Amino acid sequence: MTPPTGTLTAERILEATEEVLRRHGPAKATVVDVARALGVSHGSVYRHFRTKAALREAVTKRWLDRTSQRLAGIVSMAGSPEERLRAWLAALFDAKRHKAGDDPELFATYTVLTDENVAAVAEHIEELTGQLTRIIEAGAEAGTFAVPDPAPVARAVFQATGRFHDPCYARDWTSPGIDEEFTAVVDLLVRGLSSPSQ
Repeated sequence: MTPPTGTLTAERILEATEEVLRRHGPAKATVVDVARALGVSHGSVYRHFRTKAALREAVTKRWLDRTSQRLAGIVSMAGSPEERLRAWLAALFDAKRHKAGDDPELFATYTVLTDENVAAVAEHIEELTGQLTRIIEAGAEAGTFAVPDPAPVARAVFQATGRFHDPCYARDWTSPGIDEEFTAVVDLLVRGLSSPSQ
């Protein structure tokens, strides 16, 4: 691999780390491999990330943040709270399914890394449930959803849809009928949230 030119930045290091992890897997990928891919010394990498663990945590967070950022736009998009809730849940399922199907080796690698980086995963889940809370809050304010406290309801919706975004269910995401099952679960949740007048 020809090392890219330009200033060494944290972003370039994370891009190279992702490629090294894809090629070698999490057990064999080293900081020296990342430095070699960038054409720099491993000391240069350590100036940006003090330890191998810090580098692995940062690359895990970057991977998780891609999903959070993709979903953030749905929270404030035009449309009713119900439409936004359905779109958000569908986008989350779609994002996770694509990660697992488009690059299975990298998905397997990140499954290992997320097990190592519990704090990054907890932060990611907090961000996602925060987004869900804002959608459900908007529905409560509009009278679309009959919920006394949106935050615990958002956590319940997130947990109830776990089969469609938790990586431990990745094998199910290509099974026949999974889209129909997803739609049935979302329909059930929306009915449960809906105000009696809706």
